[in-house]
Amino acid sequence: MFYGAVAWDPWLIVSQIVCMQCLSYLSLGVLLWLLVGTHAPEFTLRYFFDYSTITASSFTGWCTIAAFLLNSIIGAGFLLFVVERNRKCLDFAATVYIIHLFLCLIYGGLPSSLTWWLVNGLSVASMTCIGEWLCLRRELRDIPTRNTRASI
Repeated sequence: MFYGAVAWDPWLIVSQIVCMQCLSYLSLGVLLWLLVGTHAPEFTLRYFFDYSTITASSFTGWCTIAAFLLNSIIGAGFLLFVVERNRKCLDFAATVYIIHLFLCLIYGGLPSSLTWWLVNGLSVASMTCIGEWLCLRRELRDIPTRNTRASI
């Protein structure tokens, strides 16, 4: 989708960042709704941005952790379709989580929970590694040709 001559195209980069961020929050919302929404009395933005919801001391906290980790795997698939290049996966995955950190700072202050930092660190690492692996598999595929027999 975004292959072509290597040129500095800031509009393309910004649109890819916006697309990745929107897809990431969309999938996180669906996962949180499925995993946490059935157990929480009130499903709000708190589960997205408040660091205190990511805790290992409650069942809802474990569901939130599972949603974030599953979202990183889904995000790797988004990297495959939006970014398409394995050398750009780390940049875009880190950007998604840095923007998430800034939104968390705005919503509830600096996250002071070690669990929040571990979950988000694992999430960015898994999104990057799986995304790079998926993109590399696509980049290394053989180029299909019409005639597979060698002509003499």
